[in-house]
Amino acid sequence: MPMQVILTEDIPKLGNAGDVVKVKPGYGRNYLIPKGLAQLATESRIRVLDHKRRVIGEKIKREMKSHQAVAVLLAKAQLSFERQTNVEGKLFGSVTNADIQAQLKEQGFEVERRKIELSEPIKQVGEHSCHIRLFRDVEMDLDVQVTSSEVIAAPIEEISSADAQMDAAEEIEAAEGRERY
Repeated sequence: MPMQVILTEDIPKLGNAGDVVKVKPGYGRNYLIPKGLAQLATESRIRVLDHKRRVIGEKIKREMKSHQAVAVLLAKAQLSFERQTNVEGKLFGSVTNADIQAQLKEQGFEVERRKIELSEPIKQVGEHSCHIRLFRDVEMDLDVQVTSSEVIAAPIEEISSADAQMDAAEEIEAAEGRERY
C-alpha cells in the first residue's frame, strides 16, 4: 500500500517541493525521508503545508522573475570555441557542458554544469545548439560556435612512405635472422 509524503525539494519525475505524492513505502522510508527530501504526510503537516505553499509560491514567483531576467541576458552571450581539428573538421577531443560552463563563467554567468544539456559532446567544427534549463519553466537554447585553430594531419604520401620504410626494416631484420625482444 503506497504511503503519502510531502516533498521538501524538487525531485525529477516525482514532483516539486510542497507536493503531496504517493510513493512505495520502502522508497519513502529508506531514501526520501532519511535524505531530507520528503516528510511523512500527516494531517497537521498538511495544514502547515497549505500555509507554506503560499510562502513557497511567492518565493517561486520571485525566483522565476530572476531566472527570466538571467535568460534574457544569457541569450545575448556569444559562445565560441577554437580547437585543433583534422582535415575533415573533426575535433581532437570535444566541447562538453563543462567547457560551456567555464566560458559562461568567464562572461559573468553562474550556470550549473548539470543544467547545460548536450545531446552528445560536440566533436565537429560548425554551429551547434545546447539546451539550458535555468529553472522549472525557464529554458533556453544557446548557439555554440566551434572553429578550427589549426589543422593537424600528415599528407597521405608521408604516411604511406613511413609505413613502407617500417615494413622494409622489418623484412631486413627477419632476413638477417635477428630476434626482437
